[in-house]
Amino acid sequence: MRIGLTYDLKKDWMARGLSAEEAAEFDSQETVDALAGAIAEHGHEVEPIGNLHALLPRLVAGARWDLVWNIAEGWRGIGREAQVPCVLDAHDVPYVFSDPLVCALTLHKAVTKRVLRDFGLPTPDFVLVESLADLAKVELPYPLFAKPVAEGTSKGVDRTSKITSPAQLRTTCERLLAMFRQPVLVERFLPGREVTVGMVGTGAAARAIAVLEVVLLAGADAEVYTQRNKEECEQLVRYELALGAFAAEAKTLALAAWRDIGARDGGRVDLRQDPQGKLSVIEINPLPGLHPTHSDLPIMATLAGIDYRSLIGSILDSAMQRVRGAESR
Repeated sequence: MRIGLTYDLKKDWMARGLSAEEAAEFDSQETVDALAGAIAEHGHEVEPIGNLHALLPRLVAGARWDLVWNIAEGWRGIGREAQVPCVLDAHDVPYVFSDPLVCALTLHKAVTKRVLRDFGLPTPDFVLVESLADLAKVELPYPLFAKPVAEGTSKGVDRTSKITSPAQLRTTCERLLAMFRQPVLVERFLPGREVTVGMVGTGAAARAIAVLEVVLLAGADAEVYTQRNKEECEQLVRYELALGAFAAEAKTLALAAWRDIGARDGGRVDLRQDPQGKLSVIEINPLPGLHPTHSDLPIMATLAGIDYRSLIGSILDSAMQRVRGAESR
């Protein structure tokens, strides 16, 4: 198959003037090269395309691919992760990973939580703070947790994200509103174990491949998987596979969330325990990081005995089977 590869390179966006934090979600050339190599090892011709701005003129000129592997995060707007899927749908080009609805839904964490609650799945109570006036609506018990409503890679999450007082809540929300120019999600802080569950497949064929626990080491920002902890994970974090009954519970909840939301092919579901030890869904990530040694999904796959080539092959197989099934209907 001839497979296109869409992505946003961190260095390209920083060359356009974005700061390192603004470009934190975008991929390195190392990730793109590793992904292209793994796809090629499965016998496919890989054609790097680039971001949305590179994709559009190619499509208008008539270029087509048998499949596009899309890891483009997009820039600007609450639906930025849905931009490339929308364009590919409009040109009838099949692609790996989730559709525009899922990409837009899961980026907006508050809407995701409302949908999860509608499905009867546990997620922390929350208030969406769109302006400082909304702080009057926050009647949740402390401690709380605050983060931008539509960011990834722990952007905006630091040691001040755990909120212990109304004064700190105001200060943190004021800073996040000004910095990210989007609402702030304020939810109950869950103090228990934090895990991310790796997902491969779609619908009834989806499966949880592993449960990765985040263990913060000495020197790390305490209690919270901050952007600093994530970016400096080699020094600040130890990743361990969760096992036994706890892992089984995490897989069951993550699989339900993945299927109910309608996510496809591969990704992650983040979970955390409340004070009573009950797991709740924190976030769903339908566009997982795929750096072979720095991203959570490949890390947990490696710990579970699944090498990078096999992980990419499983995600690719899911997309190909899904596309073939759609074509046969």
